[in-house]
Amino acid sequence: MTESTPTTPNPSEEINLAEERTAKTRQLLGMKGATTGDTSIWKIRLQLMKPITWIPLIWGVVCGAASSGEYIWTWENFLKSAACMLLSGPLLTGYTQTINEFYDRDIDAINEPYRPIPSGAISLPQVITQAWVLMLSGVALAYGLDVWSGHEFPTITVMAIFGVFIAYIYSAPPLKLKQNGWLGTYALGSSYIALPWCTGHALFGELDWKVVVMTVVYSFAGLGIAIVNDFKSIEGDRKLGLKSLPVMFGVKTAAWICVTMIDVFQIAIAGYLIFIHQQLYAAILLLMVIPQMVFQDMYFLRDPLTNDVKYQASAQPFLVLGMLIVGLAIGHANL
Repeated sequence: MTESTPTTPNPSEEINLAEERTAKTRQLLGMKGATTGDTSIWKIRLQLMKPITWIPLIWGVVCGAASSGEYIWTWENFLKSAACMLLSGPLLTGYTQTINEFYDRDIDAINEPYRPIPSGAISLPQVITQAWVLMLSGVALAYGLDVWSGHEFPTITVMAIFGVFIAYIYSAPPLKLKQNGWLGTYALGSSYIALPWCTGHALFGELDWKVVVMTVVYSFAGLGIAIVNDFKSIEGDRKLGLKSLPVMFGVKTAAWICVTMIDVFQIAIAGYLIFIHQQLYAAILLLMVIPQMVFQDMYFLRDPLTNDVKYQASAQPFLVLGMLIVGLAIGHANL
């Protein structure tokens, strides 16, 4: 008998398999640098919804619940929070991304041809149906949360409908806010911070004008975050006449605008915390800004086109932690 010789794994094949798995994961999450090839309609529908973009909205709900000062750890409140996260993330952010994919299909054919619509993986009627299902489900869940919370005025439903309206005019003609670098980017930034934050706050506490104003101001930091996403689309935006900030001002200037907005408005919010006598939280927030500045210099300002994803992965955790610090500070001030 001859003894079989075990085969030695080919290192290049292992690397290729790892790269393929990474590309498929990035595609499923809606990240840059994916590949084509998925045939499962449910995976394709998930790609349209870009799950990676749900995270800031879900986190915004957590910050809003913290800022209410009235969140208590019970099973009912946990389920309310989970439902609100479902509303802000998969349903309404999923709706936003789906209609954005629909109206940006010509741009994606240039910048990201592997996306579901330009690659031909899903038909336009299927995309439209998905957008309607997500939108109606989101508004219905928002109304259910208002009833569950005993609201006399349907605050969460109104904010959901407003968010749907902003999402539509952001992507769809004739307004198509994203054609205007400042308006479109701020609309996106406020959707990341103000809307989910106010929704989470209203779910557990009384939403007042001070919280609304604070989150609207904080959204200018979100404007900086939104600019980061424009660098991957410069070629298509320029060809189709979309005035994103990198197209309007050039790569270097837009990168400086981006980091300045993020840092300055976080520092401004720290000043507000000092004003309401939450000095410890203000100090912690300012400490969160320091590593952001380091990563901005290391990665983003040196080469925003190459390092945008690396910068987001390294710096944004400090931004989102800072948001929670602010939420806890406001909740503490309301006690």
